[in-house]
Amino acid sequence: MSKGNKHKMSENFQKKEEEKDILDGATQETEQAQADNADGQDTPQEETVEDKLAKSEAEVADLKDRLLRQMAEFDNFRKRTMKEKAEIILNGSASVVTDILPVIDDLERAIANSAKSEDFGALKEGVELIYNKLMHTLEQKGLQKISPKNEPFDTDFHEAIAMIPAPDEESKGKVLDCAIDGYKLNDKVLRHAKVAVGQ
Repeated sequence: MSKGNKHKMSENFQKKEEEKDILDGATQETEQAQADNADGQDTPQEETVEDKLAKSEAEVADLKDRLLRQMAEFDNFRKRTMKEKAEIILNGSASVVTDILPVIDDLERAIANSAKSEDFGALKEGVELIYNKLMHTLEQKGLQKISPKNEPFDTDFHEAIAMIPAPDEESKGKVLDCAIDGYKLNDKVLRHAKVAVGQ
């Protein structure tokens, strides 16, 4: 074997040894990095899960607290509304009664004066004035009288209590007599007029 070949083989062997050392070093670094990663990843992952769990539990507790507060607030609102509604029902007629009080005063004076006076004409006139005052007060509150004589019969406002022969063809189906007047309050019928209808 020539010197040149020996030298070449020695160089090749040396290169292979160097490559092997480099590969071994790289393998060791990779294994160390993987080990480091494995160690490092376990702890943050566990901490992240625990953090997420703690955060979720805090959110649930907060939502529960808010829900309980909302429920309590709604319950208080419902009770307050029911109380106000009951007060409106109890005191809703207060304004009407207040407006009728002067009429009651007039009636009391008329009763007191009727015992002293024998003038029935003046008494009748006084009662008519009081009646007109009462009706005016109630009309201001939305009360309307239903007095339907000679009007076509309408079941929305009238209640037929009798059918009587019509004197002529035009009077058929019309109200010929009104026994009791009806009343409506703001277009709601409080009492139907009791009428006799021509047939």
